[in-house]
Amino acid sequence: MVMEYNEKKSYKKFNGKGKANPSPYTLHHEQKVALNRKRGKLAPLMTEEAKQAASIHELSYDFGCRITRLFQYLTEDAKYKEYVQSKQIYRSGTSIGANVRESKHAQSDADFLSKMSIAYKEADETDFWLNLLHDNGYLNDDQFTSLNKDIDRILKILASIVKTMKEKIEGNKKK
Repeated sequence: MVMEYNEKKSYKKFNGKGKANPSPYTLHHEQKVALNRKRGKLAPLMTEEAKQAASIHELSYDFGCRITRLFQYLTEDAKYKEYVQSKQIYRSGTSIGANVRESKHAQSDADFLSKMSIAYKEADETDFWLNLLHDNGYLNDDQFTSLNKDIDRILKILASIVKTMKEKIEGNKKK
């Protein structure tokens, strides 16, 4: 990539083929649509009915997809772009599913408990960021309510898993 100084006293990035690469911060709607097409097809999200019967693995993955799309919305599509809090919610929101996935391969009950406890903490942090984004006008009521319902469901399931596993481990110690 080559930087070229032009008459307007600004630098343009060139892709080596003589064409300027548009900055992701100044893309026009048509360019954004074309860029989104290059990203590939988005996986469909779960319906409310499917969520009621889903495992924590499925719920946390679906929520991670929603958080990834929220991050894209906040940093690229929203009228008022937000970069700091959106990175925080992206990190914590996708970490839930990553820790739940890791728990599938736990080497012991204690390892499983550790992964699920971390997932619970990340879900709680994500809840904080959701509330902060909503209370500062980055999410409207409908967006917040939908995401909040999902994170509340995940928090309840993870709390139950952590509690049950702690009881199991304590029970094994008494034997």
